[in-house]
Amino acid sequence: MELRAELLKSIWYGFTALDLEKSGKVSKSQLKVLSHNLCTVLCIPHDPVALEEHFRDDDDGPVSSQGYMPYLTKYILDKVEEGCFNKENVDELCWTLTAKKNYRPDKSSIAVLPDKDTFRLWCLFNFLSEDKYPLVMVPDEVEYLLKKICMAMSIELNCVELEDFISQDAVQQKGFNVWVFLDMMNSGKITRGIDKSIIGMAIEEVYREIVGDVLKEGYLWKKGQLRRSWKERWFTLRPSNLAYYTGEDRKDCQGNIVLDGNCCVEVLPDRDGKRCMFCLKTLSKTYEMSASDTKQRQEWTTAIQTAIRLHVEGKTSLHKDLKLKRREQREQREKRHQAKEEELQRLRALQEERERKLAELELLKEAQKQAKELLEQDELRRRQQHEQLQQALEIQLREAEEARASMQVEMALKEEEAERQKKRIQELEEMQKRLEEALQLEIKARLDEEAFRYAQTGLLAEEEDKMKALMRLQEEQEEYILKTQREKQELKQEMENKSRALDEAQRQLEEVRANRYRVDQDVVAAQRKLRQASTNVKHWNVQMNRLMRPIGPGEKRPSLGSSFSAFQIPMQRDPGLRIRMRSEEKDEESKENVDNSTELEGDKRLSQVSNGNMDIP
Repeated sequence: MELRAELLKSIWYGFTALDLEKSGKVSKSQLKVLSHNLCTVLCIPHDPVALEEHFRDDDDGPVSSQGYMPYLTKYILDKVEEGCFNKENVDELCWTLTAKKNYRPDKSSIAVLPDKDTFRLWCLFNFLSEDKYPLVMVPDEVEYLLKKICMAMSIELNCVELEDFISQDAVQQKGFNVWVFLDMMNSGKITRGIDKSIIGMAIEEVYREIVGDVLKEGYLWKKGQLRRSWKERWFTLRPSNLAYYTGEDRKDCQGNIVLDGNCCVEVLPDRDGKRCMFCLKTLSKTYEMSASDTKQRQEWTTAIQTAIRLHVEGKTSLHKDLKLKRREQREQREKRHQAKEEELQRLRALQEERERKLAELELLKEAQKQAKELLEQDELRRRQQHEQLQQALEIQLREAEEARASMQVEMALKEEEAERQKKRIQELEEMQKRLEEALQLEIKARLDEEAFRYAQTGLLAEEEDKMKALMRLQEEQEEYILKTQREKQELKQEMENKSRALDEAQRQLEEVRANRYRVDQDVVAAQRKLRQASTNVKHWNVQMNRLMRPIGPGEKRPSLGSSFSAFQIPMQRDPGLRIRMRSEEKDEESKENVDNSTELEGDKRLSQVSNGNMDIP
């Protein structure tokens, strides 16, 4: 029912904006467009058949608000589900319709608020207005809203200008309508020349608090559930949940804590380098948080307890509850004022009755005096009739005495009643004086509180600057530590690489030494074979020379045992043999050169390895 009442307020502006002739009726074509747009922003299916059936073309004339309400209730409002649409879209639709017709600010004035701020003021007016049409806001609610805006700007409300607006005849008789309220805000007399950006921020803060049901917003340090590290988050508290984001732009939501009757808030002692700590306990988890100071911790714990209390009491909005309480207080004040007026009227009636009785008494005294005079005048004439009339006169005198006595008693009672009324009036006057003194004390206390708040704001700003400087120093220290760790890691990696390279060089040196040893063995074996072969060749050359020497005449053939030693072949007589011998000598020299080069390369590699200059693949 509360959601329907809020929607009806916005839709009423849209309906009256379409009433161009101010006759209380709107054409059917315009209502069809309005209904279609309402279905779109409320995220409900549009039923064109029912719309055409309700607004048949054979009906005569436009439709009044009473004629439109059955369709609006049956086909639109009854299908609305809370949480399935954005109410701000409905407000923007109705504001667009009504602003084109009714809102005409003075564009030349520098105090005119931007359209976005004007729209938020219109939404705030609808929220705080009375549930009567046409919608108006009582002066008490206007003063409450202006005080909230001025408090958000950290200034004091200019009550003189507000009283001037309230003293107007139209406002006193009917209250503030939204256009009078917007004209008052655009006049600049209430804001007193404050920058528009500051006014816009204050209006946005009050809008989010009252219309958006935001109980409190701000930065808190939160301890993680898995890594158990502290991170600064922007928290937004509503009656149903506590959401936290990475920044105050509220774009990246990091979590949402649902609040119910099983939740509770506890204050924690300082630890882990954090102070002003408290925790929010649910059935499944415990969330630890840290505020900037004790005052902020007290405000957050009180706000969360208020949200839990609202959930337990079944209330969805704090300011709706406050609005109803303020309305009840106004009604009680009106009842007390009416009772006081009735008491004063009764006192006036008693005073008039007393005066009337006194006048009658005076008349009776005057009549008695006149009667005595007549008796004295008629005494001579009635002397003869005195005897006959004496008894009658005595009776009349007794009756007059009795009447006089009764009148005196009645006068005494009236005087006592008047005395009591006089004492009552004196008591009321004393009570009024005490109330005025209490009001003066409260005003003084509020002024002192405002001064303390300004001083505390300065201290908080100074503390925040120091905290920022400390955070910068901490970030620089962390960066230096990270840089040192990276350099240490690089040096360690380089040492490991050099150690691996040295191990590889040692391994290759061992392999070279083993290869050199094998090559030395092969060279020794080859040299031995070459020496053996050279010895054999020389031996066979000697034998061949001996065998090929011709035997002259008279010479004897030597025996086989000594023929090889004495046999020689002249070199000039066999050129082919000379060539073969030269080639064999060249082969021997080349082999010796190869052996020497191999030994030189091995020695060179050993020297390089020993000096650490050998290239390692």
